[in-house]
Amino acid sequence: MKYVKLVHFMFTLIIGSNYVSSQTNAIISDKVIFAEKNGIVAIEAEHFYKQSLHEKRQWVIFSKGAWPNFGRDDDAPHCMGASGNAYLELLPDTRATHGDKLIDQENFSNVAGKMAILHYKVNFENVGRYYVWVRAYSTGSEDNGIHVGLDGEWPETGQRMQWCEGKNSWKWSSKQRTKEVHCGIPMAIYLDIKNPGVHEVTFSMREDGFEMDKFILTTDKEFIPEGIGPKSVVSKGKLPRPFPKVKVDLVKYRMGEN
Repeated sequence: MKYVKLVHFMFTLIIGSNYVSSQTNAIISDKVIFAEKNGIVAIEAEHFYKQSLHEKRQWVIFSKGAWPNFGRDDDAPHCMGASGNAYLELLPDTRATHGDKLIDQENFSNVAGKMAILHYKVNFENVGRYYVWVRAYSTGSEDNGIHVGLDGEWPETGQRMQWCEGKNSWKWSSKQRTKEVHCGIPMAIYLDIKNPGVHEVTFSMREDGFEMDKFILTTDKEFIPEGIGPKSVVSKGKLPRPFPKVKVDLVKYRMGEN
């Protein structure tokens, strides 16, 4: 049965390419610095202050009524249930299934820091090891990996973050994919903060089509996020207003059915 993205088409037709570009631009100033408090940091994915190395793939903001045409994207938006009523997706998604051709450094990058980087500034009061949790939405086996880095470096402990469980839903994970364990080793993704002060946390593409809602850094190895996780705290600057709430993702309609 054929599906048509009616709302998607309507917005693309009316607003065009300028609308698309507005969904890839930063919505916060580069002066905004998030705060670590009591060993925890929480940041909405869409609150990056810039993205870089985005010539082939870009992070696109999805929110209510904001579903741009940015090349291939086989799945519907997933704004309902997203923290802050918005999320990011890495587009275009040309390797949506295992049957699609893998093109290194185009739709896949096993090397961290080479493609589509998101940048966030965080002020850390407490030094130590911070375990990284990311809330993501995966619909298959080729949209469930990402890398995380710190201050322009990409340590082994931030590479190949992986999701296998909880398909077709927003799911927190802190697992690292290895040759031996493809679905990932729990609590193996972390960043070491050696000095207090402002640091830059970064995420880069591993697989296109990746959908990212929020991330958390915590010094508590036993911490497990619930729901949408804790609220963000800002050390400097001001965040934009929340996106409109989405009760139902009304995008796909069946042709010929009531």
